[in-house]
Amino acid sequence: MRVLGIDCGTERTGYGVIDSDGHAHRLISAGVIRTDTKSSLAARLREISCQLRSVIARDAPQAAAVEEVFYSTNVKTALKLAHVRGVALLLISEAGLELGEYSPLEIKTSVVGYGRAEKHQVQLMVKSLLQLDEPIESEDACDALAVAMCHVTSRAMRQKLESVRA
Repeated sequence: MRVLGIDCGTERTGYGVIDSDGHAHRLISAGVIRTDTKSSLAARLREISCQLRSVIARDAPQAAAVEEVFYSTNVKTALKLAHVRGVALLLISEAGLELGEYSPLEIKTSVVGYGRAEKHQVQLMVKSLLQLDEPIESEDACDALAVAMCHVTSRAMRQKLESVRA
């Protein structure tokens, strides 16, 4: 299954696309959509939308996953993040992709085995799981790949549980 992971942000939105059978993962693409901090929020959302749409068209994922909204002490930051998530969710829906939404705790537990893992631990596990020579430099792209891996492993686990119940 080909999965797009998205790490939402107004300044930097990370994306990562993997092929996976639920156990072995292969990197297809990863990157960061950077927006001009001097631009209006609307212009930044349009840029994120255009670039994510291009990633979906180019890499043809069958599913996509995003991080759930987390509690933030800065309400303004949380609202901006929610706007980017809204754009991502709309594009995923328009493309007809299966959607997964996961908490930061679920993502870190799925990839590292520990829900309070540090960024560098996630980076090392993503490198290891994708069998890369070097870690993914961008934390945003790395986080997006972790979201995608969480989706495929969670999906595989759900399917396994359903087959046991049947």
